[in-house]
Formats: sequence, structure tokens, C-alpha cells
Amino acid sequence: MPVAVVTGSVVENYSFTAEADRYFMNKFIGSNSNGTSGESTSPSPKTMVITDAMGRTIDCYVERSMEIGGDNYALLLPIDVPVEIFAWEEGEESLVDLEDNEVDVIFRTARAVLAEQEMELTQTALTLTAKGDLPEPDDNDIVTLDLSDESGELESEDFQILANFFHEEQEYVIYTPLNPLLIFVRLEQNGKPIVLEPEEFEAIRPQLEDQLFDEL
Repeated sequence: MPVAVVTGSVVENYSFTAEADRYFMNKFIGSNSNGTSGESTSPSPKTMVITDAMGRTIDCYVERSMEIGGDNYALLLPIDVPVEIFAWEEGEESLVDLEDNEVDVIFRTARAVLAEQEMELTQTALTLTAKGDLPEPDDNDIVTLDLSDESGELESEDFQILANFFHEEQEYVIYTPLNPLLIFVRLEQNGKPIVLEPEEFEAIRPQLEDQLFDEL
């Protein structure tokens, strides 16, 4: 599979042990990247809405609920397909993640491009999402991206290419991650979900994994 290096602040997924990673991949095998296969297997799945500081929302399925240390937590998966847009860095085989203001500039063009595939792009909380069915990928549509964080460390992740487009002579590419986008939240007393910061997630990760494996 082709490999490119991505720099910037892509949506951060949570890091589990190898055993937990295999659990999630086995659970969601055969599904699209948001963990569902277009329709939930449950007749009436429980849902939850996350709202960010800008008032944007994202609708999620509640996959797991649990209590740890007296606090209530939930594992959520976006209902719609998570989407990332990167810009090709001129003269280099690398991609650059976009800041929110840069997404605003090219959003209408990206939305029109995905509309040609009968997918509706939306600026939701935490990540862009798209409604609609993912196209069947061929081998050339699957790529491995080396994601570079602020410390310079690389972590590989597989993506499916949805489209390429140009805006003012700059080339962009639209991807969806193949791994499920897991969102962990802590529930306030009124039920409002608060997305966990990495430090809080790391503090409860051992208890979280224990509870997940107890359900196997």
C-alpha cells in the first residue's frame, strides 16, 4: 500500500494494548470506518450528541457504558462516516492536516466533490463526517499514512481515499480512516458527555480495558 507522511493535528484516536486493539478490530470487521455497516443491528440503538466549544455537534452510537471510580463513562462511535481532508505539500511526498479556518475555505468545494459520490459532507464536532454509503474500494484506494504528531513521532494508520480535488491550484485529498473512530466521554450529572483529554484517558485505561474484556 502507498505510504505518505502526514503532519499536523489529525483527530487523535485512543491507544490501547495490542489485545484491546484486536478486540475492537474483530468487533468492527466488515463494517465501515465509523463502526457500523450503514444500519445498526439493534432495533433501537442508544445515541448521544457531543457538542464542541463552537456549538458544532456530532451524533454517536453508545457502544458501551461503564462506571469507573464513581464516575460514569461511555464509549461512542460516530453514526456517520468520519472524514479527514489533507493538502499535498508541493514538491514533497507528504500531506498536511488542515486547521479549522483552512477547512472553512475549501469546504464548499470538498462538499461538492463528495456529493458526486452521493455523500453529504458536514462540519461536525471533533471531525468532519459524511452521510451516505462508502464506495467499494479497490487496492489503489487503500493507503497507509504515517501520522506525525507535534513531538515528531510517527504512527501508521490505514485510510480509504474518497476523492481528490484542487482549490486555487492546491491539491487536496479526502480520506476516511479504516479503523473505527473511538470517542470516550465522561458523563456529567446531567448526562452531558465530556470528551476525555488524553491524560484522563490514560489514567482510567487499565480499568476500562478490564471492563471491556469482562464482556467478552
